[in-house]
Amino acid sequence: MPKEKREIQKQDIMPLDVYIKNRIELRKNIVSFKKDRRIALGPYATFYFESYETMLAQIQEMLYIEKGGDEQLKDELAAYNPLIPNGKELTATLMFEIDNPVSRSAFLSKVGGIEKKVFIKIDGEIVKAIPEEDVDRTSADGKASSVQFIHFKITDEQIQKFKSKNINVELGIDHKDYSHTTKLSLENINSLSADFN
Repeated sequence: MPKEKREIQKQDIMPLDVYIKNRIELRKNIVSFKKDRRIALGPYATFYFESYETMLAQIQEMLYIEKGGDEQLKDELAAYNPLIPNGKELTATLMFEIDNPVSRSAFLSKVGGIEKKVFIKIDGEIVKAIPEEDVDRTSADGKASSVQFIHFKITDEQIQKFKSKNINVELGIDHKDYSHTTKLSLENINSLSADFN
């Protein structure tokens, strides 16, 4: 990713006819790109680490599906630009994926506030997630949303450690009803290192 690309603008968007012509190839490329940015945690949680590329692909696809033109584009840019890492952070979409609607509802009603219990551990140092504040992701009655948007603000020193590659990086959730940790692979670390300045 070009280092200066921290925000998608109108001129970055492919005309719809060009997108349609190249869509199969573009989608194949983004699936391959996302492979090392997808991290499962426990039985239900999956983190999709976002970037300029993933958000551009998302916006292009939304415009393709809904065909809302410039009016829609404004909304898409407002929704997805905040999820592009700013050079000193990692951003992720956290999804709780449970096929059965009854089981999903039961699980989500137990894990209110879970978005505040997410962390990355870089060489033993804990970085707590900061939930995106666009909307409240836990309802007043304590039910969590199945989709959470989170930021990890990383210090310069932690970025240097992260990029050194021979470091232990863990991703975790420490909620009383969902407590899991996983170690990031070298492929994960290499891919996510590109998000830093």
